[in-house]
Amino acid sequence: MKVEKIAILGGGNGGITAAADLTQKGFLVNMFESQRFCKDLQFIKKSNQIAMEYKGSKSVEKINLITNNIEDAIKDCQIVMITVPGMGIEYFAEILAPVVKEDQIILINSAPAMASVRFVKKAKEMGIEKDFKIGETNSLTYATRAYVNEARVEISLKAGKVYLAAYPSCHTDEVFNACVQIYDCFVKADNVIVVNLENPNPLVHPGPTLLNAGRIDYTKGDFWLYKEGITEHTVNIVKAVENEREAVAKALDIQLEDTKQARINRGYFADEDKPLHELFNTSPVFQYIKGPASVEGRYIVEDISTGLVLWSDLGRILKVPTPNIDSIIILGGTLIGRDFYKEGLTLESIGLGHLKNKGDILSNI
Repeated sequence: MKVEKIAILGGGNGGITAAADLTQKGFLVNMFESQRFCKDLQFIKKSNQIAMEYKGSKSVEKINLITNNIEDAIKDCQIVMITVPGMGIEYFAEILAPVVKEDQIILINSAPAMASVRFVKKAKEMGIEKDFKIGETNSLTYATRAYVNEARVEISLKAGKVYLAAYPSCHTDEVFNACVQIYDCFVKADNVIVVNLENPNPLVHPGPTLLNAGRIDYTKGDFWLYKEGITEHTVNIVKAVENEREAVAKALDIQLEDTKQARINRGYFADEDKPLHELFNTSPVFQYIKGPASVEGRYIVEDISTGLVLWSDLGRILKVPTPNIDSIIILGGTLIGRDFYKEGLTLESIGLGHLKNKGDILSNI
């Protein structure tokens, strides 16, 4: 399949940036304007243009189409790319599954949340039994900020390495061969379990955010987690979560990248021999990211519910202890009055409760 035309569903930082970047690369790009998961695109729609800046280079890119009609948005597109938080997947399954064709590739380009599995599950609940070609990444392909009222984006990083797998994994080659044409940073992963275990956010965000909760409350958001919240002591919770995540992966015969090397490979860390907390503090990307502004933001809510709860559940099934992960889940829930074990991702909640051991998981994903 030669990729020439792409639809982008989701008009946040990632979607708007992807529209400009992929247009610059020579692809025809359609944007779907969703009322639920889209910034106000009125300023972009005035001229269908997005100004883009990356590494000092500036350009203005003309978007092919911006529409609120899903069928028009995906018509004749080889790739339909969804760039929304994990909580939006069921909504997009509802509107996309009935109209997408089986030969169109669905790429979920965001922090992973077993989104491809959930998309297929939702479609089946709707009575749709298509052979979807759907894959998800372990991270958004950009570090970026979109200024919609100015119709412009500032890209601070294009990721150097991003994992991609399809669900089911028998479709990974087909999905990868299409998607690598638009992002050469993609690397094939064996399955979506690998992709979700390689999610960098649950590893780094919830623990240090929890340990800095008082500071976040006191400053009312005038806080920089990567620059000041990850210290020689708070980084130990990151290392503890990493060890437990690696133990879960090892029980599935999965080899993961370590925290430092993964971020060097993706461009977030300089390749320097420094302690881990200093690499976060001085990162050419992370040190400029402000926040979280609240303990009820995605660093706690999303990264626990769609990340740590899944890792804990895999540990339970595989009989791998995850005491530090479990502590963060419990205390994070106590902090903001939520039960993440009830609302978070488990194999049961995404329709895979019949997978009871390593063999079941590896042969059905």
